[in-house]
Amino acid sequence: MDARAIIAGLRRGEVPSAEALQWFAAGLASGAVTDAQAGAFAMAVCLNGLGDEGRVALTRGMRDSGDVLHWSMPGPVLDKHSTGGVGDCVSLLLAPALAACGVYVPMVSGRGLGHTGGTLDKLESIPGLSVSVTEKTLRDVVAKVGCAIVSATGQIAPADKRLYAIRDVTGTVESIDLITASILSKKLAAGLEGLVLDVKSGSGAFMKTDEEAEALARALVETAKGAGCPTAAFVTDMDQPLAPNLGNALEVAVSMEVMSGNRLAAPRLHDLTVALGGRLMALSGAAEGEAEEQIAATLTDGRAMAHFAAMVAAMGGPPDMADDWRTHLPSAPYIVDVKAPDAGHVAAWDGEALGLIVVDLGGGRRVETDKVDPAVGISDVVDIGVKVGPRDVLARVHARTREDAEAAATAVLQTVTIGDKPAIRPLIHARID
Repeated sequence: MDARAIIAGLRRGEVPSAEALQWFAAGLASGAVTDAQAGAFAMAVCLNGLGDEGRVALTRGMRDSGDVLHWSMPGPVLDKHSTGGVGDCVSLLLAPALAACGVYVPMVSGRGLGHTGGTLDKLESIPGLSVSVTEKTLRDVVAKVGCAIVSATGQIAPADKRLYAIRDVTGTVESIDLITASILSKKLAAGLEGLVLDVKSGSGAFMKTDEEAEALARALVETAKGAGCPTAAFVTDMDQPLAPNLGNALEVAVSMEVMSGNRLAAPRLHDLTVALGGRLMALSGAAEGEAEEQIAATLTDGRAMAHFAAMVAAMGGPPDMADDWRTHLPSAPYIVDVKAPDAGHVAAWDGEALGLIVVDLGGGRRVETDKVDPAVGISDVVDIGVKVGPRDVLARVHARTREDAEAAATAVLQTVTIGDKPAIRPLIHARID
């Protein structure tokens, strides 16, 4: 096998054999494939695709590039994954809510990718918390708390860990084949008994149309099914931020508000968490409607919060996160209001542009080595359809310097459309089972 030959064949539109793709995945993990070759491979796949069989082969090769976990728990071992959006912090709520319902959730998650935030970056805004754990620690936290949200260890899908970072900085994020292999290699290596996928569609998603999102959802479901993991997918709306806060600590803060029983802090975030949790529990035999009620109850009565706080403490964070979370989260020194220039309704947001503003503030990465500022971002983003008057606050920018705040506020104004009241798209566009 030779990386150059595989890349050259892909460039010509030829699909490598299953053995070649498995060899390439192993080379990503071992270092036999260089960064330049990995980037060229990603670009060739992005341009020419792998087809169904190639996608399955790459997924299996990346899964098998490290350890595959096996569990023996008294309850089902389940997980969820989102394809990424802005203000999407469902994982922070859903993992502890599921744990409170007797589900075990070994959530191997990722960092920010392109304009979207990463669950691991959000968690790391909590002082002391480490998402980099050994397999033993992962098992201990899942057994004790019911959930753990962690990065892939060096032994879990190491090929994906390497290719994921390269995709982020080479403009190859949107490939259905690479997204599918990335998501499922980690999830299947975690030894799951069921998986629900949240595939985003709209201006703040990688997939801008429902057609693209449904194609990805079906690719994911079929690939996972072929690997023996019961899987369902939702295509959900990302024409506006899922939560009103964008940025790492800001998204943790709004998640804590919802887990404190305040659904109105982020109703769309709350409702999607409930829907995904109900569908996931149904995969393990529960009645979907009753499961949704159970998930919602944990967010109201404090049980999800208790499990989240226990997970934070077990992973090195503050022991009193449930009671004193506001004092632990970092805040930016400069906050600037973004005010409406005219009267009308909020007709649209450019979600991708909003996400890139957060990256420019320091809340994400332009290159792999960038350090993320956990405090910066955008909060209080007004929902589409809300009527505003001149000088009403549309959003608030949180920045490290006054200059950054003012520049970002100007940029935010370019992402919003004020006009006639628009038709509001439903939160869930489609279900793929």
